Amino acid sequence: MFSPAADVIGSELDLLMTGSHVVHALTPGFCDAASVYLLERWRVEEDAHVGVDAPRIEARRMALRVGPGAREDWEGMLPVGEVVAFPRDTPYARALAAGHAQVLDAVDPHTSERLVSAGDGEARVRDLLSVAAFLVVPLRLRDRAIGFVTCTRGPGRAPFGPADVAAVEALAARAAVALDNARRYERERRTSLAIRNSLPPGTAQEFGGCRTAHGCLPAGQGNLVGGDWSDVLKRPGDRVSLIVGDAMGHGPESAVAMIQLRTAVRTLAALDIPAADLIGRLDTLAGDSPGVSFATCIYAEWDARRRTCTLVGAGHPPPLLRGPDGRTAPVTLTGAGLPLGLGAGSYEETVLSVPDPALLVLYSDGLVESRDADIDQEITRLARTVDAAAAAEPADGDGQDALPSLCRRLLHAPAGTTGADDRTLLLAELTPAGC
Repeated sequence: MFSPAADVIGSELDLLMTGSHVVHALTPGFCDAASVYLLERWRVEEDAHVGVDAPRIEARRMALRVGPGAREDWEGMLPVGEVVAFPRDTPYARALAAGHAQVLDAVDPHTSERLVSAGDGEARVRDLLSVAAFLVVPLRLRDRAIGFVTCTRGPGRAPFGPADVAAVEALAARAAVALDNARRYERERRTSLAIRNSLPPGTAQEFGGCRTAHGCLPAGQGNLVGGDWSDVLKRPGDRVSLIVGDAMGHGPESAVAMIQLRTAVRTLAALDIPAADLIGRLDTLAGDSPGVSFATCIYAEWDARRRTCTLVGAGHPPPLLRGPDGRTAPVTLTGAGLPLGLGAGSYEETVLSVPDPALLVLYSDGLVESRDADIDQEITRLARTVDAAAAAEPADGDGQDALPSLCRRLLHAPAGTTGADDRTLLLAELTPAGC
């Protein structure tokens, strides 16, 4: 009864694509024209209940397909994405309020008037009035209407019978589930994009004696936001704070934990307290915040005037440092520190003397964790990758873009990791005062 397009409904987590699959399943074999509308309140995730006495409904056209025999370009006149207000006495509103299909032998007067006013010729009117059968089937999800499907047949075709109505209702039931899945996916994607856009840009940032570049490579298809974050904060006296952290897992819980920790670091840094005290207070906050425990981070404070870099770790892989000799090596921390939220009580500072320009590499464990190799081996491998990428970088162009380009190279470099975790990288060129 329906075209093969019916078999792929739900295969794409996209509202427009799912709507397109529905109308392609219906036309031109089952009917001459079909459309899919979703209630706008449901689409934006507000209360979508349609009462019997509702004065009108607002629905967005998500898909439209008109058979090849149409004399006019109805898709041009009825654009996808348009929101239409349907009064209470239309078959669309009745179908949603009553919860069952509406079968007519012509397009309703409200729609006729609206479409005629959108046209500018008699051919459009004839095309409109030539409809011999009209069907509106509600899209229902858990006993609640979320939209509707319309089907029309022209002269010479049989009217819609009970078997036709039942078939479209079954198709609509399957489509409603697919549309709901697509809406949920798009919500996760919007959340993910909003959170990622709140992070520092991947382009280079420059402070006194410090130039940075940041990048993140999501695991999988990137539809779920992870708990990785990084930040760069300007401090008084030519100092700069840098941090890379990782809240466990993916999804909304990890995103909330990441936002809490990142906000807390910014607040604590503004108090201008010692680095170890900052991480200690962050540990206390994580312990008092549900869902934040077992987050890790590496914190660095660069003082260009004193030519020192102070590091504090909280269960995170150690940073890498590339000196003027062109060799990159992991920094041996005084104490690795426990993950945040475990009540470690105190954290130790590692103070490095940096008399000459150097490159500091902070990263998440997505760059070094592997099921097949020891993490120390993977950290050594990453250090070698930094050397190789840095050596190749001058051939790519001017030095102004070298740091962001190096960041991209490292994020996309082949690794021994499985790719199951996000990769986050923060590079900082440290230039001591007077150099």
